[in-house]
Amino acid sequence: MFGRLRSALGGLSPNVVGTLCGLGAALGWAAGFVAARHGVQIGLSPADLAFHRFVWITPLLLPLAWRHGPADLGGIGWGRAVLLALLGGPGSAYLSGLGFTLAPLGHGAVIQPGSAALGGLLLATAVLHEPLRLGRMVGAALMLSGLLLLGAEGVATIGTHGLAGDISFMVAGLSWATFGMLLRYWRLGAARVAVAICVVSFLIYTPLHAVVFGFTRMAAVGVMENLLQILVQGVFAGALGVHLYARAVMLLGAGRAAAFPAMVPPATLLIGFLFLGEVPSLVQLAGLAVVILGFRFALRPH
Repeated sequence: MFGRLRSALGGLSPNVVGTLCGLGAALGWAAGFVAARHGVQIGLSPADLAFHRFVWITPLLLPLAWRHGPADLGGIGWGRAVLLALLGGPGSAYLSGLGFTLAPLGHGAVIQPGSAALGGLLLATAVLHEPLRLGRMVGAALMLSGLLLLGAEGVATIGTHGLAGDISFMVAGLSWATFGMLLRYWRLGAARVAVAICVVSFLIYTPLHAVVFGFTRMAAVGVMENLLQILVQGVFAGALGVHLYARAVMLLGAGRAAAFPAMVPPATLLIGFLFLGEVPSLVQLAGLAVVILGFRFALRPH
């Protein structure tokens, strides 16, 4: 799958390919957010959503894992793979799902990707020493303002449990920012990272889920609902999203690639309105507008 995708994009410039990969990842994550919100509404747990995202697709990736070298996961190493799985695998997926049990779709759609973008810009500057130009500084300030606006709405209208959901979204976003920074810092190949995360998830998270969480809720929602989560979470928002984002990081740099998650909010709200009927509040739309404006500044080359 990844090889055919690379061949199709091979004739384009690195900047164009990186941008397309970032956009593809953003659309996949948007669909994943909506599917996660739907999942918790029908009774799936955050742990079930993380399972659907990273475990089922692993058997399809085992040939790649074998070709890359299973002993050290293609040179990534088991220690680094476990850390990446926590930051960009089941760990962040669980936090995101937990947020949707406490806060509305509009909050998760803006806070998690906005936190990922803001954290990515700051980490790229502090750790990778990428230049923090004026446009990125303005973008970071605008993103922070949008996130604070949503946090204030959460306290005022939802209560303490809503604030807890917002914090869960924020931690998930910062985990993704750290994930992107580490990809660049360690110079890891995109396909190898996606495969390694799924293999680690399969070997470690599967028995953990079986012992701690069980499969009762999955069985209760029926086959079709589980298949929907497997497709959207496992393919579009899971392995493919990780691969596309990792590729964007390698081609554009962690700082510029970190801004792509900020494209997730409008896509998420649109898909959520079309398929779930959730109408965002005026404050959520205002926060969205501010974050998107911050994204525009953050992506400026100068």
